[in-house]
Amino acid sequence: MSAPPTTRETAPIVETRDALVAYLASGSKPKTDWRIGTEHEKFGYRIGDFSPMPYDNAPGETGATVKAMLEGMQRFGWEPAYEGDNVIALLGNEKTGGGSITLEPGGQFELSGAPLETLHDTCDEVHTHLDQVATVAGEIDAGFIGLGFAPRRSLADTPVMPKGRYGIMRNYMPKVGSRGLDMMFRTATVQVNLDFSSEADMVQKYRIALALQPIVTAIFANSPFYEGKPNGVLSNRAHVWLDTDADRTGMLPFVFEDGFGFEQYVDYALDVPMYFVHRDGTYVDVSGQSFRDFMQGKLKGLEGDRPSLDDWENHLTTIFPEARLKRFIEMRGADGGPWRRLCALPAFWVGLFYDEAAQAAAWDLVKDWTTEEREQLHQDVPAQALKTKFRDHTVLDIARDACAIAKEGLKARARTDGFDGDERGFLAAVESTLEEGRTPAEEMLAHYHGKWQGNLDNLFAEYSY
Repeated sequence: MSAPPTTRETAPIVETRDALVAYLASGSKPKTDWRIGTEHEKFGYRIGDFSPMPYDNAPGETGATVKAMLEGMQRFGWEPAYEGDNVIALLGNEKTGGGSITLEPGGQFELSGAPLETLHDTCDEVHTHLDQVATVAGEIDAGFIGLGFAPRRSLADTPVMPKGRYGIMRNYMPKVGSRGLDMMFRTATVQVNLDFSSEADMVQKYRIALALQPIVTAIFANSPFYEGKPNGVLSNRAHVWLDTDADRTGMLPFVFEDGFGFEQYVDYALDVPMYFVHRDGTYVDVSGQSFRDFMQGKLKGLEGDRPSLDDWENHLTTIFPEARLKRFIEMRGADGGPWRRLCALPAFWVGLFYDEAAQAAAWDLVKDWTTEEREQLHQDVPAQALKTKFRDHTVLDIARDACAIAKEGLKARARTDGFDGDERGFLAAVESTLEEGRTPAEEMLAHYHGKWQGNLDNLFAEYSY
């Protein structure tokens, strides 16, 4: 969501809908060129009182800051990106292996990983990143934890990052839902970005991705706390998304209609209300207006201005369905988590999507689900997770079936680590959850009511990176 905007504002003007369709279609690539891109967010805090780190200290104040983290990470080769005088992102290069480090609205620290060939590469990238973060954090008395929702901080306590787009979003969110500010400032996720070979391949993968997102939400649910106490749900991150902004979130029923393809997604995105346009280093507030109006030069405040493909690319990053289409497909349904689950999430989806037989089996698993059933899963899973009822069984049953398919897909890929291990080992965290039939959130709640005696200091002690 928060990558630095593309700013090639001299790019050719987009004059037709067909150009937008062609942009999405250009993501199609042969299987030999398919890659894995993993993104994960985490919460930083100050050691001692577990308070969130501000971007910078006020005069006379001391303590760990986000700015200090961004400056410290540069020793590893990351290059700073600025908005005004503020470092707001770090860009990768050959030394870092690519990728970028960006800031979410409340200071959530995000690695947007490079496109890599295997899960071994992906997990090495995650390990290297977390090691670098731990090194810098240790020097400034900071810590980081991977959860789907900040367990203790209130909105009032959460700092605001100095990024123009977030000011526009912060003003707009309360107009369209009751939980948009929670989404911005207090949630964190892990997601994986995967490729497709053609429009037909995209359609099937996108339908599978949307149908199974609630199942993944259940498997990875680990945000059962709200402002220091149990919140009554197992994935508060997913619960927040239920009332964020109906215009740009959810399960997209039209994706399952006959004839769906790149054109239909473009038509949807054209009418999703915009947030901003980036011009001359500044974010221009155009919230509530449509990209369709933009193409006709009718944006209020930017009359006569017309978009480039870079504006379209930026707009697509402000659409938040459970699975998102760009020139690849983003699977967005999982709470942030510890190292093992950061590797398990891409393993699950790669196993389903990067082997033909596994993909066919995954489609067989979900193809007769109705719009109403998919939506009911979406609504029920945040609270009930693996215990959610579906037909004559539960989400746990579906999750076990999907995991078995993914494991066979990884076996068929046969991508080894150079010794004797293929990629199936990265599913271990998921398999452990499904064997026990208990989510990470339920494990945390058991500790909270048991050995922690209601003290969430122990959560940070036991679950931080």
